[in-house]
Formats: sequence, structure tokens, C-alpha cells
Amino acid sequence: MLRTAFERFLFGARFLLTPLYAILAVSLVALLAKSALHVYELVSRLADFSDEKVLLSVLAIVDMTLSASLVVIVFISGYTNFVSPVLMKPDDGRPHWIAEIDFSELKLKLMASIVAISAIKLLEGFMDISHESDRELAWLVGVHMTFVVSAVLLAVADRLGHRTRTTPDHVEGG
Repeated sequence: MLRTAFERFLFGARFLLTPLYAILAVSLVALLAKSALHVYELVSRLADFSDEKVLLSVLAIVDMTLSASLVVIVFISGYTNFVSPVLMKPDDGRPHWIAEIDFSELKLKLMASIVAISAIKLLEGFMDISHESDRELAWLVGVHMTFVVSAVLLAVADRLGHRTRTTPDHVEGG
């Protein structure tokens, strides 16, 4: 009886994640505002900007967009995986695949997004190479490669892990 009550308490505690997912959703406003500032600067100073500066501004907006997309994937699939399933109906206009991402896929999508964001930061550094030191560029490359290697290792480990798991109605060797 004590064990059952304790397990109910632990299982119910998952709802404490709900405010954190709500905070992530609200954080999209900050990313949107920052993107709007980038667009405003780009449009208002377009005549003064070089081609490289225009590209850097656009890359900053792409970076914000990828970050916002990552946040959406994390809060929707995280909520669905750890708190409560999101009810989906046919033709409800929702991207159903987001709610169908399991924890393993979430980790891979998270790492892929981090690699993409890191690649944009690296490209920004190389586009503005006259203002970057060799040391800063080396750090950008090093950090990016660390993310790339981590993502590949995570994908390999995940794939190997799926091969060795058994389902409840299928036992290995039998």
C-alpha cells in the first residue's frame, strides 16, 4: 500500500514539468522579438550593408528560426512523452509527427538542430572572417566538430540500442 501510494506520487510528479514546457512556449516570444529586431535592422540599413552583412543578418534570422523550431519540438514532444499524450484528430491542422516523436527521436532531432545552429554560427564566423581571430575561428570549428561527432555517436548508439532491445511479446532466441 505504501509502495503504491509512493509510485502514484512519483508518477503524478511528472505534471511538475508542465510549467517548464509552458515557459519554453512563452520563450518563443523572445526569439520572435529578436528576429524582428534583426529584420528591422536589415531593412532599415539595407542600403548601407555590404552583401556579406546582408547574408550575416539573414543567417541570424535563420539561426533564430531554427532555435525556435527546436524549442517547439522539445516542448510538444517532451510534454507528450513525459506528461500526457496530446490528443490528435485527423484534419485538425496540427503537425502530428511532433507528438509522435519518442524520446530517442527527440534526442536525435535535438542534436541535429544543435549541429545546424552550430554550423550557422560557424558560417557567420567565416563570413565575418576579417573581424574574427584565428583562435575564435578555431574554437568555432572545434565546438562544431564536437557537436557533429556527438550527434553521430548518439545516432550510432541509438541504432545499436534498437537492435538489441526485445519487445514484450518477442524474446530473443525463442
